[in-house]
Amino acid sequence: MLDDLVRSLGQLLDAVLSGSAVRPADQGGVVLDIELGGFRWIAVQQHPCPDAVNLSPRESEIARMVAAGLTNRAIATVLDISPWTVGTYLRRIFVKLDVNSRAAMTAAVAQRRAADPLPPAGPRRDVDA
Repeated sequence: MLDDLVRSLGQLLDAVLSGSAVRPADQGGVVLDIELGGFRWIAVQQHPCPDAVNLSPRESEIARMVAAGLTNRAIATVLDISPWTVGTYLRRIFVKLDVNSRAAMTAAVAQRRAADPLPPAGPRRDVDA
């Protein structure tokens, strides 16, 4: 199965490079739709959301702690880093979110979460069960 997939991928690359791949006309971002070697290959052009901001996991963690009301010193203690490092993270977050205060950062993060909710959690498991 894997060999067939790799062979089909090679055929796809050849078809794209030779210009023989089928390119559908204006089909909602689909730029390539071709079947090769028993596999259907579809390429869809994605446009990044201009409002999309990618915070690192540590930046997200610090933003959540700020939203919970922790001071830089408290965050530093919890994460076992220096308060200076917390400040550096906050400056990076402020730049990424285009804000200039902890309150504005908290509001921006809350707005992002509302616009991009987490997927529903799996089935609940009670600890006592």
